[in-house]
Amino acid sequence: MLAIALLVFREVLEAALIVSIVAAATRGVPRRGAALLGGIGLGVLGALLVALGAGRIAALFSGVGQEVFNATVLLAAVLMIAWHVVWMASHGRELAARMQGVGQAVRAGASPLTVLVGVVALAVLREGSEVVLFLYGMLAGGAGHLGAGLVLGLAAGVTVGLLLYFGLLRIPLRHFFGATNALLILLAAGLATDAVAYLVQADLLPALGEPLWDSSALLGEHSLPGQALHVLVGYAARPTPIQLLAWLATVLLLGGGMHIAGKAAQRMHSVPPQRAMTG
Repeated sequence: MLAIALLVFREVLEAALIVSIVAAATRGVPRRGAALLGGIGLGVLGALLVALGAGRIAALFSGVGQEVFNATVLLAAVLMIAWHVVWMASHGRELAARMQGVGQAVRAGASPLTVLVGVVALAVLREGSEVVLFLYGMLAGGAGHLGAGLVLGLAAGVTVGLLLYFGLLRIPLRHFFGATNALLILLAAGLATDAVAYLVQADLLPALGEPLWDSSALLGEHSLPGQALHVLVGYAARPTPIQLLAWLATVLLLGGGMHIAGKAAQRMHSVPPQRAMTG
């Protein structure tokens, strides 16, 4: 039971950390609760469908279908997070004013609810499908009494995610959106490095050399602290050159996009309203 609980906990932890950061980063966005629940529901449904079609997915692309599928899911999540980071850089001031009760609501149609649903659904889809496949394999092998381990691992993963979420909410409002955007950028960079690693495994991308270092003796990537850092900042114990390039490129592109969008929004808010013309 403990082995099952630990494995479920690790998979749920990854999804819970991503969902918690996204939930905190969209603080103040109207109807985000429904969007979060919708994304989780879609992710769970997708995970069940992926598990049912696991054999067909594995047969695609000459036996590397699962790697290509995982990389596609991760890259889609990176693109959605990138859009959200740029959007938040443009509208963070409006959201902060709305949360303080002294400003107008975010302009209609600009709310990133679709992106929020997508990121959450993809996070739950990826980790949930791995949990379902693992449990299916255990049942097929004759293992029983999986329920207790599943419930324990699920509860522990969700609890850690909630602790992170409420910890983020304690950040002072003037620093809140900057801090959560920075976390989202690091999160996207870690997802990008994972996607690249899957494509290297599938021989669709070159590794560009041997691993640059090996810190697994100090902090194993599969230990609980290592896994948390892997999700939060993209930590890898044995990164290849192409993984490091993917991490740096994602951080620079998203950081640059956020900076440009923030400057543009600042200029727009600093332009004084035109005076009415008098004849």
